[in-house]
Amino acid sequence: MRHLYCGRSANSRLFLYALLVFDLVSLLFIIGTSFLPRSELVRGLDVTFGVAFLIELILRMAGSRRVSRELLSITTWTDVAAIVSLLAATASEAAGFLRVLRTFRLLRTYRVVQFLREDSVFFRRNEELLIAIINLSVFVFIMTGVVYETQRGVNPGIKNYADALYFTITALTTTGFGDITLPGTPGRMITVVIMIFGVTLFLNLAKVLFSPSKVRFRCPSCGLLRHDIDAVHCKACGTVLNIPDEGAV
Repeated sequence: MRHLYCGRSANSRLFLYALLVFDLVSLLFIIGTSFLPRSELVRGLDVTFGVAFLIELILRMAGSRRVSRELLSITTWTDVAAIVSLLAATASEAAGFLRVLRTFRLLRTYRVVQFLREDSVFFRRNEELLIAIINLSVFVFIMTGVVYETQRGVNPGIKNYADALYFTITALTTTGFGDITLPGTPGRMITVVIMIFGVTLFLNLAKVLFSPSKVRFRCPSCGLLRHDIDAVHCKACGTVLNIPDEGAV
């Protein structure tokens, strides 16, 4: 297992890419089931995903060089929270909001960034933009889940996941139409968190979108990492660069 999680072979690449797809599928499942009634089929899928997450967590622990580091990782404990929530679905809905913590697992996919840089020209050219989009998306999904699970049943404006997503986006962009609000002090605090952190992530994405395109390449002299795609010399020290290029500028 350590070879699959930490190695650089073709099998390791395929395994990590498969985990990336698994994370995305689990995220779609979390969102999709929020629109469905709590039927026996949905509860059965909850338990199935919970078991799959538990097996992956055990395998990751078995393949870790330092188990203590994994135990201190936030992704490990968000995994545990999501697993408990999913496996408890047949008995209780009280911990349902913890399912959204599974989206934190997308952060783990940063472990495959080095492989994506090597295997994907598109990723190399747009890495900063893609990471900014992932950061904002993860935050939106997490806060939408928090809004949905804390407000459904008590807030007439939040009837489904789409309503929660709508409120999160309007709060994040500070549009504030006012047709949906979160009452009480807890609701106001959730809104404040969405506005402060969401606006920061949104502005970071805008900065990446409107700033000149850069490519990651370490200057052999001064170590500067980001350069213009068509750069011939390092802007910091003037050293001649030899940035790999596929011919499209």
